[in-house]
Amino acid sequence: MKKLILYVVAAFLFVGCADGQSSDKFAALPKPKAGEAVATFGGGCFWSMSEALAELKGVNKVVSGYAGGNTKNPTYQEVSSQNTNHAETVQVYYDPKIVTYEKLAEGFFFAHDPTTLNRQGPDEGTDYRSIAFYRTPQEKNILQATVKRVNESKHYHNPIVTQIVPFNAFYPAETYHQGYYRTHGDNPYIEHVSEPKVMKFRKAMARDLKPEFKN
Repeated sequence: MKKLILYVVAAFLFVGCADGQSSDKFAALPKPKAGEAVATFGGGCFWSMSEALAELKGVNKVVSGYAGGNTKNPTYQEVSSQNTNHAETVQVYYDPKIVTYEKLAEGFFFAHDPTTLNRQGPDEGTDYRSIAFYRTPQEKNILQATVKRVNESKHYHNPIVTQIVPFNAFYPAETYHQGYYRTHGDNPYIEHVSEPKVMKFRKAMARDLKPEFKN
């Protein structure tokens, strides 16, 4: 029986984030409010990444979606086919008076494993690659400096392989994927893959979390 349970759990983990349900409804793409800035990152399954960055002080909203490819308005199935070159991505709307882009970049590198090429845990493929988008030369410099600092800290045993590329376009994912972490806590993938990543993030970014997420 124990082996059977482990097999079932393993099966859930194998399909992992790629087991999202299809939907005809896509989330709306918010326009930044006055004084609000936007940042875009991709670090594997957006279920945990969106939750992690949403827990930072100064972050007002996080939208799960797709970026880095050429296909306009892709569906989840199209991105999962790896024919669009898009990656699962999150777009972060934040108050730069409370949280800096540098702090968001630091959180991004601690919210996933940026040292594995085209893979995050059980999820494998270019749609799960680690990728960070910059909108200005300053953001590019911040990303490169953060990579250097994290590499030198030996937080990870292997060097970071994150792509650092200019931002082009972001397409919101289906409504089903928005806020998935908080609404599907009983999903085995959330329990065994996403939650440990969020807990790891909370430990690394403890000083910068919203009060309700501090231990």
